[in-house]
Amino acid sequence: MRFSAFISVLRSVGPVVIGISLGFTLSLLSVSWTEDACYPDGKEGEDVTLGQDGQLKGARKPNSISSISEVESAEDFEPRIVPYKQIQQSAPKKVFRAKYISTELGMRERLFVGVLTSKNTINTLGVAVNRTISHHLDTVVFFTGMRNRKVPHGMFVVSHGDERLIWNMFQNIRHIYDHYINEYDWFYFVQDDAYTEADRIKALVDHLSMDRELYMGSPEEFIGGEMEGKYCYGGFGYLLSRTLLLRLQPFLENCRNDILSARPDEWLGRCIIDYTNTNCVSEYEGLHYHHYELGKNSDPNKEQNEQFKKALTVHPVSDPEQMYKLHRYFTEIELQKTYDEIAKLQAEIKNVSVVAFEGNRSAQWPVGINPPFEPKTRFEVLKWEYFTEEEIYSCIDGSPKCELRGVDRMDVADVIDIAMIELNKKYKPVLHLKKQQLINGYRRFDPIRGMEYTLDLQLEAVNQKGHSRSITKRVHLVRPLSRIEIIPMPYVTEATRVHIIIPLTVQDRSYVDHFLEVFASNAFETSENAILTFLFIYDPVEAQQVNQNDIFANVKTQINVYERKYPTVKIPWISVKTETPSQIKFMDIISKKHPVDTLFFLAGISTNINSEFLNRCRMNSINNWQVFFPIHFQDYNPDVAYHNQERPVTVDLVKDAGHFDRKSFDEACFYNSDYMATRTRMVADVQENEEILETLDIYDMFVKYSGLHVFRAVEPALHQQYSYQVCNPRLSEDIYHRCVQSNLEGLGSRSQLAMLLFEQEQGNST
Repeated sequence: MRFSAFISVLRSVGPVVIGISLGFTLSLLSVSWTEDACYPDGKEGEDVTLGQDGQLKGARKPNSISSISEVESAEDFEPRIVPYKQIQQSAPKKVFRAKYISTELGMRERLFVGVLTSKNTINTLGVAVNRTISHHLDTVVFFTGMRNRKVPHGMFVVSHGDERLIWNMFQNIRHIYDHYINEYDWFYFVQDDAYTEADRIKALVDHLSMDRELYMGSPEEFIGGEMEGKYCYGGFGYLLSRTLLLRLQPFLENCRNDILSARPDEWLGRCIIDYTNTNCVSEYEGLHYHHYELGKNSDPNKEQNEQFKKALTVHPVSDPEQMYKLHRYFTEIELQKTYDEIAKLQAEIKNVSVVAFEGNRSAQWPVGINPPFEPKTRFEVLKWEYFTEEEIYSCIDGSPKCELRGVDRMDVADVIDIAMIELNKKYKPVLHLKKQQLINGYRRFDPIRGMEYTLDLQLEAVNQKGHSRSITKRVHLVRPLSRIEIIPMPYVTEATRVHIIIPLTVQDRSYVDHFLEVFASNAFETSENAILTFLFIYDPVEAQQVNQNDIFANVKTQINVYERKYPTVKIPWISVKTETPSQIKFMDIISKKHPVDTLFFLAGISTNINSEFLNRCRMNSINNWQVFFPIHFQDYNPDVAYHNQERPVTVDLVKDAGHFDRKSFDEACFYNSDYMATRTRMVADVQENEEILETLDIYDMFVKYSGLHVFRAVEPALHQQYSYQVCNPRLSEDIYHRCVQSNLEGLGSRSQLAMLLFEQEQGNST
């Protein structure tokens, strides 16, 4: 019975047991036993490993993890629960951003020029080299061993303080490694007794690959001929690639200790050959390093050698006069090449324009110059100015006619001379033309192409037989806009704190509430990096009654209200007593209360200040370089601009709402150090005439007494509501006249004033 029961159970369970056993067997057979092991140290190993007993062990699967212990590595891993831990949010790391995009992208300049000079020649040949090449090349550095010598103006000189030639050359190369190796692709060294044609050396390096180990110049045999290879003779200069200098860098100290030589160019050549196995070459991939040895007392204008005309460098130059003659000679050659290229391009443009849709009309005159500006509306039509040789009929002060003088007179005379030269070029030898007089002259400035001229000239035409006749000829000329040049400017930042100074008189009290409301929304609520300071101006009578009747009591109460509303904000104020309000007198007091690096913005109570303008104030005011006088947008008198109309809530910058007040110079951005330096320069004039402090404003002071750039430009972000200015007659005539003109022009546009006059006349007639 028991056996039969066991058999019955086995029959029912047997298939299940056999199925499970078969499943395990098949799964084990399907496992790959030849997969690569994963090693925690990242090194390659064998597919199988030996255990401690010397028996082969199966390789671990690639996705498994090895432990340090061999015993543990053979065991299977069991699943385990890792408890959750909240990740602590660490402060984000400050990302370093380079000062310039070129630095961040690893971009380099093309050519560095080092001029080897000495204490005996730096003030003669050194100055001549600087004047002939520095304005053509980006970086020119003069290396010398002299010490305690006055450096000529406009030259960047590196002095090593030792007269030994080899030591100086070693220091020159080390200085390159320390300061310039990551900024330039090519390094050109030349002596100050050699003339370098700057444009040609630039053209040469522009066609050379920066990754070549190149040592290029005038190859010379070593003295004695014992050493193999050739070095570059220093008299004609030589080029070194950045790649070559980087390879030489680890061995520079060895060269200083092991190589003995009497000449720096030979010492450097032996160093390069010994440690980089690179010889001096004068030709590379079809590019030639042309040079020419100049004879004693030779005249460049009489040299007819073709090698001389193609030279990159000319050596030796005996004196600065000869250097300047060489510069003039090669400059005339390059200028003639440029003229030839222009003529060739103009001919090609004319030939191509024949097959264009509009034919020859598609080639604008002059060929290669931008076409004239095309106005979209009548307000954009460019105005022509009429002039003669003595007078111009477009005057700054609005007069119908004024004398032609200064640069305008020079401009007209130059244009007439050029017109005569070009006419004689065109009609020679058939006719010879002489100017009798300018009948009519017209000019206008086209912002796209330059200054355009139309001249009606009365000429005397003389033919080949000597017969003459008076004729009238109309000519058209264009003085095109030249190539745009980027002027280097000191680096500025938008992180500078601005100290805003608001002078306040008794007439300005009604504008304080609106000013504080606008300034609070634009600066206090946005935590703008700016400090607002009020300057309360009392006359002597008001100052005596300040304890009984303070005219600025309500303003001070308003300041306290805003300080309580914004606890982090403090609004300081300063009281001043004077009969004649003057910007310079105010700033003398304020300047003493602030550090020298303070950035001031002097403004009026009617000015609406925002963050956009404050950033421009920071960017356009450069310490020891530039001061900024913005031209604000002034609203017209609302009674005139919106006569019989509903006044808008916000005023847009359109011609019917206001204008840029060019007669106002009240707003100014400048550094305290610049103000103090300029104020010091006018001390002598103040001692002779103390009234100068009342007759000048800040703008006139900077223009007259400082050597800074006075930058003045329209500023759309600086908006000023309409207010009538009280003009002080005790100020200078120019300042008083500007104030009166500002009030008159701020009433309304010409069309708006004309409509009021028309309505008034209509009312009087009825």
